[in-house]
Amino acid sequence: MLRIKTLIRSAAALGIAAGIVASAAACGSSSSSSKSGSSAAAAASGGTAASQLRLGYFANVTHATAMVGVAHGDFAKALGTTKLSTQIYNAGPAEMTALLGGQLDAAYVGPSSALSAYVQSHGEALRIVAGATTGGAELVVKPSITSAAQLKGKVLATPQKGNTQDVALRYWLKQQGLTANPDGTGDVSVDPQDNATTLDQFKAGHIDGAWLPEPWASRLVAEAGAKVLVDEKDLWPNGQFATTNLVVSTDFLKKHPDTVKALIDGQIAANAWITSDPANAQKLVNSELKRLTGKALTDAEIARSFTEQKVTNDPDASTLQTALDHAVAVDLLKKTDLHGIFDLSILNAELTKNGQSAVSDAGLGQK
Repeated sequence: MLRIKTLIRSAAALGIAAGIVASAAACGSSSSSSKSGSSAAAAASGGTAASQLRLGYFANVTHATAMVGVAHGDFAKALGTTKLSTQIYNAGPAEMTALLGGQLDAAYVGPSSALSAYVQSHGEALRIVAGATTGGAELVVKPSITSAAQLKGKVLATPQKGNTQDVALRYWLKQQGLTANPDGTGDVSVDPQDNATTLDQFKAGHIDGAWLPEPWASRLVAEAGAKVLVDEKDLWPNGQFATTNLVVSTDFLKKHPDTVKALIDGQIAANAWITSDPANAQKLVNSELKRLTGKALTDAEIARSFTEQKVTNDPDASTLQTALDHAVAVDLLKKTDLHGIFDLSILNAELTKNGQSAVSDAGLGQK
């Protein structure tokens, strides 16, 4: 108990805990559970199947893997008798506070938020066990803004302080010679807020733009007349960067590797279905967005969102050190040895079993 309290205090010191209640309320956080009578999680070495798996994710297109895994039944089928309980979050910092506090066993989350939890727990709290999404994040602004220089004195939004898009925006601004300090001061004021609030604030003219994941960037473009100033894919080699990864509590992974294996099997199945049947995948994700948020996307918005990102089982491990370097550069994290943050052993075994290529941990696997 003392260790958990210490982790939560550390997370709060970084700003992770700030807004957890507001985030949950603003995005209409909800939970669901599913159960299957057949057991498909019996073939992992060591540990026992957990009676329950508590999984966090976002109502975002960049979390299509999770939404399809739940709604298409891939997770339930793979987990067998293990009950799946889900919780929805607006952004990663609040979600990682829940994981640090023992309220989640696994989570789909952006790399910067995963890094925050890893750094604050001194490498103890979690392991990245798979990728989920690459791409799907943009800086969208008022049409009158055509250059970085015009952002001076402007207000830009992100999903939450310290989340993946927040770090990306602050680092990009620094590269343009503009300051955006963690306390809100500087050449550009960064105002972290719930994504739905960002859409309303942009429509009302109270903010000038936002760095957002899909579908929110597409919604600002389609519904509010925003234009894309920066597509984050253009900032990374070959346009490849992790937007969403699957992380698991280290303690849960040690106790229940067979359940983690089942979750990964469900993900592999979900991603295979999304890739093979994108039209129906878009429809299913859109129906889940309506269920979770109360509002479906237009056909144009869901289509644009899907073209901006793609599902993957590869965590793009080679980009994680860069993500940490960016967070350090904007004073949101401290330098940390990342060796041990990845454990892709189960993923690679299951990929190989399914006739797919193993993925790299970029030398940052278990010590």
